[in-house]
Amino acid sequence: MTERPRPSAFDHAVRLLGQREHFRDELARKLIQKGHPEDEVEAALSRLAALGYLDDAALAAGEAERLRERKGLGRAGVAAELRRKGAGAAAVESVLAGGSAEDERERARAAAKRWLRTHRPDAGALARHLGRKGYARSVVYQLVAELAPNSGGSDPPDPVE
Repeated sequence: MTERPRPSAFDHAVRLLGQREHFRDELARKLIQKGHPEDEVEAALSRLAALGYLDDAALAAGEAERLRERKGLGRAGVAAELRRKGAGAAAVESVLAGGSAEDERERARAAAKRWLRTHRPDAGALARHLGRKGYARSVVYQLVAELAPNSGGSDPPDPVE
């Protein structure tokens, strides 16, 4: 039985991109783990980027919107999740540059109201929940004071556990 030739890093990358979009670093990591030499991986990724199949900025923007809408994440939460998935620093920065403080406050308010539908109004628990979602402390304090003002204690606790 004859062994089939091993696919090139480019062919392997195309197959992976056919399954779903990937960030450049994420794709590089997968190709290197499969045993492709780094110089071949870099050449394949450059070719894919030139062909328009690899665009970290566009993928980060779409992924950030999904994270905000589906998971209710704040700026810090979105940034952490994008970095975990392999988005480059420039792509993360471009995503964070968009959006206003008011948009962030409204997303946090919606996340807090969703949480309060199934939990008792506990200022500490709400603050921790919003902190884990990646909302700024100033936003967390404002919303806890607004939405759970009489839940015990005079000051809301630190939102980070």
